[in-house]
Order: sequence, then C-alpha cells, then structure tokens
Amino acid sequence: MAKNIVVMGTGYVGLVAAAGLADFGNRVTAVDVDAARVGRLQRGEVPIYEPGLEDYIRKAVAAGRLAFDGDIEQALVTAQCAFIAVGTPSSGDLGDVDLSAVDSAVEMIARVPSGPRFVVIKSTVPVGTAERMGRLLLQAGTEESYVISNPEFLREGHAVQDFFHPDKIVIGCDSQEAHDFMIDVYRPLYLLERPFVFCDNRTAELIKYANNAFLATKVAFINQLAELCECTGADVQLIAKAMGMDGRISSKFLHAGPGFGGSCFPKDTRALCAIGVEHGVNMTLASSVLAANDAHTHAVVDRAASLIGPLKGRRVAALGLAFKAETDDVRESPAIRIVDELARRGADVSAYDPQAMENARAVLSASVHLSDSEDEAVTDADAAIILTEWNQFRGIDLPRLRQRMRGNVLLDTRNVLDRTEAKRAGFRYAGMGVPITLAT
Repeated sequence: MAKNIVVMGTGYVGLVAAAGLADFGNRVTAVDVDAARVGRLQRGEVPIYEPGLEDYIRKAVAAGRLAFDGDIEQALVTAQCAFIAVGTPSSGDLGDVDLSAVDSAVEMIARVPSGPRFVVIKSTVPVGTAERMGRLLLQAGTEESYVISNPEFLREGHAVQDFFHPDKIVIGCDSQEAHDFMIDVYRPLYLLERPFVFCDNRTAELIKYANNAFLATKVAFINQLAELCECTGADVQLIAKAMGMDGRISSKFLHAGPGFGGSCFPKDTRALCAIGVEHGVNMTLASSVLAANDAHTHAVVDRAASLIGPLKGRRVAALGLAFKAETDDVRESPAIRIVDELARRGADVSAYDPQAMENARAVLSASVHLSDSEDEAVTDADAAIILTEWNQFRGIDLPRLRQRMRGNVLLDTRNVLDRTEAKRAGFRYAGMGVPITLAT
C-alpha cells in the first residue's frame, strides 16, 4: 500500500530518495528550510547535477506522486513517515558531527502531535543518534513513534542507479511494526529480493561509517602504493589488476588517483575516529588513512614539479575540479586541493570542469583562472594535469591538445589516457604509479 511520506532535505540524498520513493508508488512531499531551493524545484529546476535524477523527478511530479513544499509542518500533518535527509557536516578538526540540522528536523516533527509515527534517519549520524531522537520525541509528548536508521550508500554520479539497484538496504529498528512498515516502503526492492539487513539502530549507524572508512582505506592504500611504484619503476595498474583478481580483495576502489574526497569519505572517516575517541577506542588505522590522503595531495604536486621544474610562473592547465566524474560536487575534492597547492607554490593555474565550475568558483583561490572551455584552459600551458576522470578527458584529442600547449608535460592523475598515444602526440606523459613515458 502506498505511503504518505515527507522527505526532509533536498540535497543529493534527499532528492534521490524522494524521486525513488515516489517511483515506488508512494506519495512524497520533499521539504526544505531553503525557500529559494524549494522555489527552484517547484519551477522544475533541479539544483544539483546527478545523471538520470531530473527525469525521475519530472516523471513523479507529472504523475502527482511528488511535490515540493516550504511549509514543513503543514506537510508533516498528513504524513505517515518522515525521512530525515539533511546534512551532517564535520563540526571541527576532530571529526565531531554537526547534528544541528537533524535536531532541527526532529524538533519540527515533535511540534506536530498528529504527525508521522515513523521517523527514518537517512542522514549519516553517530552511534546512538536514533535512540536520542526517540527520547526527544517521547519527551515532546507526540503519539507513539518509531525512529528507524536507514543509512544511504549512494555514490554521487551513480546515485539513481544505486537507489534502484542497491547492494544492500540497511534498516535499524526495534519493533516488528517498524520492520513491516519499511518493507512496505521498499516493497519493489523487497519483491526483487534485494539484500535487506535488519539490525538494531546502533549497528545500522555504525555500518555506514565502517563502510565508507574501509573504502577510503583501499583508496589511500593504492595511492601510497602508486608513490612506491614511481620510485621503483613498477606499474601500479598491473599490481592493482593482480590484486583485484583475488576474491578476498576485489578490484573495486583499487584505482590510483589524486586521493579521495567528496561529502562522505573524509567526513565519515573523521567521524569514525571521533566516535572511537568518545568510547575510548583509538582508531589508529582510520586516522592513518586520513593522514595518508592529506600527504598524497602534496605528493601529486611534487610529482608535477618534478616534471615541470620550478612551478613559480609556469602556466598549468587543470582539467577537472569535481571530486569525481558525473557530479558537480567539489566538497573536499582532491582536485581543488591540488589546484590550490599549485597556485600557492606560484603556478599560474587555469582550470576547467564540464559541470563543477559554479561550485568551484566559491571555494578556489582567487588567483586561479576559471576557463570557459577545455581549449581555453590548455592554451599556452606549460603542463596539463587531468584531475577528474570525465569521459570528455578520456577521449581528449591528444595531438590537438599538444598543438595548443606551449610545453609538453601531461600528468594524468586518473590514469585514463593511453601512454603510447600520449607519447606519439609528443607528450612527456606521467600517470600515477606508472613509468614516465617520454615523447619521441
């Protein structure tokens, strides 16, 4: 049976969840405290770039199953369920999580006594948050309610695909009624026999952090190994291929690159360390992963300097600013960190990204020139650095690129180009963890 659901928050997670739940046949209202953002959505404008999302939103709106509203309390009056999908950023260097938006959402729910009985926390929150939210609702005198932990595992750039074809659906709850309600909410996935993991709330909350911190560990490991390969002459791509053939390891997240970033891996790994501190457990491995990722930024810039020479006054074209392809998200992007470090060391940096220019403008150093096109960015450059694995850069016309550049250094931090083709085009090519290829 279709449910009346309010999704609180219209960021990456909230919008994908709202569109997906509506596609499952539920009646969904997505709400946000940002009136301008709600207005854009009501006009049919999707404020984030996520492949496939706009089509799902338009289809659900046209079918009358999805609406957007700024009157949050009014939307909650008729809702059976509220999904909390607001941001939980780091609140300091120690990795503590800022739960103010989650707290605010629960307070709004508490002000509606006849509101939703089921409160689903989709946001990434520390262990014990669901229990605390339950106590707050109980103290507010609301009708009997159930707080459920349902963490998301969406990859930006593949979020729609991940919502409809998940590896797992984790649901933390403490009652049969909540268990049955969530099965109804996710009925299409349940009927398709997607793997559901039912557990208590604390376990569900920690699963999310463990998941992301472990993936971050794989990324940091292969990047450190790439640095070792550059010193020894070994090839990290062949090493990663061999490692990935081991079923105990798998090939996923064993791709050398400029480091991990985005809204999840850095924040969640820091939060896991903070949770450890709170409970007297020193998460030394997770702490080392963060340190390794920070150090790798400087290692990439050092590699650029070893190819180019002194960076001061050299023109460097940075291709890619988003933390990964198929998103406009630049939060904690390794590309942004590297571009800023290049500029700090005196390089004249021109940067371009197919989708992330507006977001990058807000965070990059003012000394970085933001180009309108790939061609503009590379014109008269002494070196070009590929920082995001966009298909546009995978298929770049290497002879044309070489003609537009003044120098011939090409640093491919994503290992997306063919070394032989780069050499043939006249480049001094370097990837991550692979031998340098000299132009003929």
